[in-house]
Amino acid sequence: MSGRHPLSEAVAEAVTEVGALLRERRGAPGALDGVWQGSQFKAEADALAHRELSARLSRIDGRIPVVSEEDPDSLSRSRPERYWLIDPIDGTASYVHGFDGYVTQAALMIGDRPEVAAVYAPQLDTLYTAVRGLGARRDGVELPRTATTAPGEGVLTDNTPEPSGIARRVYDHFGYGSYLESGSISLKLCRIAGGEAHLFVKDVPVRDWDVAAPDLVLSEAGGRVTLLDGSAFTYRGPYEHTGLVGAADPSTCRAVAHWASSPPARTGAEERSPEGSGNRSP
Repeated sequence: MSGRHPLSEAVAEAVTEVGALLRERRGAPGALDGVWQGSQFKAEADALAHRELSARLSRIDGRIPVVSEEDPDSLSRSRPERYWLIDPIDGTASYVHGFDGYVTQAALMIGDRPEVAAVYAPQLDTLYTAVRGLGARRDGVELPRTATTAPGEGVLTDNTPEPSGIARRVYDHFGYGSYLESGSISLKLCRIAGGEAHLFVKDVPVRDWDVAAPDLVLSEAGGRVTLLDGSAFTYRGPYEHTGLVGAADPSTCRAVAHWASSPPARTGAEERSPEGSGNRSP
């Protein structure tokens, strides 16, 4: 796994085991049942994944608390100094509707930044890992540094069959010629880290558990994640933020964030589908 952090292999094993369980149970009766909570669809599988991943992480080190999207009590308390931040299923709609673009993921947070991360895409059987300062890997192989690409070069990615909303505006304004339909927020950022895409922009609410693990993967590969206004994505205070920019080239990240935060380019969140759900994936 990435680097030599003592917890990196253990968390990678945990997310891989839970991802495999999700893949196996996908066709089981009731596995895809669920309810809408605001803009988020909560499947029975979300609760299962939360229980299984939390239990595994607690066995790794019971002194490290787990903060999870699926545990409201953990989100209501002050953030611990050291904790696991997990998203048991990032891309629930992809999971429910039979697409590949969901992941299970965890990040070890120290203070206000991720230190160790693991992201597993079960249908793709692909594992991304990272340790701060020690690089990122895909399936155990070190990822090369992300490509230097000017705005408009490379591949724009989002979770719809073709660019829409702010993705369409970015695509047209900067002159992108290639587009990759992908699934969850995490998978898109990991695919940028892996060189399959180069830019992802969103102007709807995003949450720390969606971003922490793939943020570390992309950053350790040489890319960058920021808030939509270009400020650093820091993991303190509220767990929800409006929008993000993730890019293979940090200069592209800055340029697109500057454009997005400059009137009249940013006109508000035009699309209201639950981005974390990963509506479709290839």
